[in-house]
Amino acid sequence: MFKKFSREESVSSLNLAKSSVARGVKAKIGEQYPYLEENELLDVLMPKKAPMYLAKCQGHMGMVVVDGQPMFFSNRDGTYFPTLRLLHKYPDMMAKLRVDRGAIKFVLSGANIMCPGLTSPGATIHDHVDNEAPVAIFAEGKEHALAVGLTTMSTKDILAINKGVGVETMHYLNDGLWKITNIDI
Repeated sequence: MFKKFSREESVSSLNLAKSSVARGVKAKIGEQYPYLEENELLDVLMPKKAPMYLAKCQGHMGMVVVDGQPMFFSNRDGTYFPTLRLLHKYPDMMAKLRVDRGAIKFVLSGANIMCPGLTSPGATIHDHVDNEAPVAIFAEGKEHALAVGLTTMSTKDILAINKGVGVETMHYLNDGLWKITNIDI
């Protein structure tokens, strides 16, 4: 999704969100990630007084920018995903899957994650999720997440079928979104 992402070429518009829209976005993110709501982190990440900008990006993607920092991005259906920088600060905010060592180089080049990479001896399915759920992808032997993705099948099906794409990679380390630390407003 963000392989060749840059502010100049990929962001078509960047608009200040009205307070009602900002509350709606914040509420939807709170629904999707109850960990942030339970630990009262949403007010820390998105203070009321801080301006929230909504960016429209190529490929029908949207982005939530607070104080110039990209926090979340969304796809066409409105599912919000945290950026990896945010996920590294709060690693327990979303469901986790761990890939084996052999899958790391492929994930870091933007490949989707195949079921065998999630079911092999070095891999772990930490949390059981349904189809089309946002997940954090960790690597065997590593502390921080290396990607954020969307499951293409439930974890029960991943274990049972063990063939095909299990997670569609949305954002990974060292892609274009990772390289952007601030968006000039």
